Amino acid sequence: MTVAHSDGIVVVDKPGDWTSHDVVARIRKLASTRRVGHAGTLDPMATGVLVVGVGRATRLLGHLARSDKDYDATIRLGVTTTTDDAEGEIVSERSADAVTDAEVHAGLAALTGEIEQVPSAVSAIKVSGVPAYARARAGEAVELAARRVTVSKLDLLARRGADLDVVVTCTSGTYVRALARDLGAALGVGAHLTALRRTRVGGLTIDQARTLEQLVEEFTVVPLSAAVAASFPRLDVDDDTSQRLVFGQRIEVPTLDERVTGLFGPDGAVVALAAVVDGRPRSLVVFAPDAERT
Repeated sequence: MTVAHSDGIVVVDKPGDWTSHDVVARIRKLASTRRVGHAGTLDPMATGVLVVGVGRATRLLGHLARSDKDYDATIRLGVTTTTDDAEGEIVSERSADAVTDAEVHAGLAALTGEIEQVPSAVSAIKVSGVPAYARARAGEAVELAARRVTVSKLDLLARRGADLDVVVTCTSGTYVRALARDLGAALGVGAHLTALRRTRVGGLTIDQARTLEQLVEEFTVVPLSAAVAASFPRLDVDDDTSQRLVFGQRIEVPTLDERVTGLFGPDGAVVALAAVVDGRPRSLVVFAPDAERT
């Protein structure tokens, strides 16, 4: 496999009970390179879209991780756990039989929009350099600050007794299990997340995802230029601007705005990600050919 072939995005349908790191390790073997990373961790319990960058596409990952995401989730009313999901120990149990559908809809509506969310104590957020989950599992009381997130969709698809099937669209940094926890608290019965499947990260969807078994049979990537075009607004620039980008020189792109945008050269290949920063066009990532590429 050539380096040129390995530059791109792999949209993996992550299986349950695999960590995101486990998936990256498998892709490293399949791609025959250590230049592999992922855009946004999925908990071991969760399945679905895990965006993996290979080769030069690893430079995309920080920007892809900030994209909006879609999830299918199941929330179980009446049971709280130490982790706000099914992987934790049960803390309390109450009957949810008296909770009406109207109360459920009202509770979901209250968690929709721009909200202040306290992340789950068992999360990867670092407290004095140590992940919160490590402190919590060591028996420490962990208190995390609320953060502003946007939940643009939190709709009930079906109710099956105490189980609520919901669909979520949210900004990066939103904890779906924290939504489950807060819904249960608002309804007075507690709740936790029993299933989570990510179906979209930015412009990359579950329809494009492939299982690890499929990737073992045939390892292919979404080419770098196609991945950028699918995930960011696109602008085509002339050869002079392309060269200026490659050499780190100042550029003028009048139609560029504050959004992270893919800039494509005359040959159709992506040259950079750029945006207007402090009133000036600036390159954020430049995809100059690697030295080892021929």
